[in-house]
Amino acid sequence: MELIRGIHNLRQEHAGCVLTIGNFDGVHRGHQAVLTKLREQAELLSLPSCVMVFEPQPLEFFAPGKAPARLSRLRDKYEDIAALGIDRMLCVKFDRAFSKLTAEQFIEQILLRQLDVRFLVIGDDFRFGAHRLGDFALLAEAGKKHGFQVLSTDTLLHDQQRVSSTLLREALKDGRLDDVAHMLGHSYVISGRVAHGAKLGRTIGFPTANIHLKRLIAPLQGVFAVQIEINGIRHPGVANIGFRPTVNGTRSQLEVHIFDFEEDLYGKQLQIRICHKLRDEQKFPSFTALQTQITADALHAREWLATHQC
Repeated sequence: MELIRGIHNLRQEHAGCVLTIGNFDGVHRGHQAVLTKLREQAELLSLPSCVMVFEPQPLEFFAPGKAPARLSRLRDKYEDIAALGIDRMLCVKFDRAFSKLTAEQFIEQILLRQLDVRFLVIGDDFRFGAHRLGDFALLAEAGKKHGFQVLSTDTLLHDQQRVSSTLLREALKDGRLDDVAHMLGHSYVISGRVAHGAKLGRTIGFPTANIHLKRLIAPLQGVFAVQIEINGIRHPGVANIGFRPTVNGTRSQLEVHIFDFEEDLYGKQLQIRICHKLRDEQKFPSFTALQTQITADALHAREWLATHQC
């Protein structure tokens, strides 16, 4: 899938496409339904399919201190969307100038002049333009005037609730991983590059791969049984996601202990599949008490992973 970084990198050959627009954070089953419709319409019209996403996401721009936890990094989003057979991703820099575009300016300058959209697929809650004044009705009206079609996809429900990134965040926060897997179509995965840590785990027999979470807020916290994918092979393990209060940690971090594994992983990209929540993160009175609990967590994780699919 082609990645176009910024509107300024659009070229003449990018004109004429079937387009969808949104954050697509987490690429859940509701998103997947939109993207499937996008691919089908592109195939019918013999045109490229294109997804427009924003970086940062709009709420991260308008209220960085209050923005919700990211479910997926841009890299994860790219890979998930590419796996659905989409041709292009246009990553738009969401800045002050872009945020001030009216809905009408967005249609005229971006959709028509630069992308020459022939067919637009949107979610039923889609809003756009300054003050979010643009909606399906405005797009449908513009489509009639300029010769492109607009399709609004139906809401996907889970337990009588609309599948959304917000609902997914709530399920992750509550540790309802079965609900998470249902909404995603697979277990939740966090990916990242292994960085050097304090190496405290080595002193108690539990060396960990440390991944600094680039999100300002992690979408879930606690201790989990996990599967870690390394070079296409999955390995069982146990992970802690949080601030490590016993050692006075100050930023959210993911630490993974891989069972029966001794290779050097520094600098490598890992995919951590979150399988089962063992407990909440907590502060222990001593490092010895922490070591005792980690031993119990590892045993519990081994037992769960030995008897369950993830």
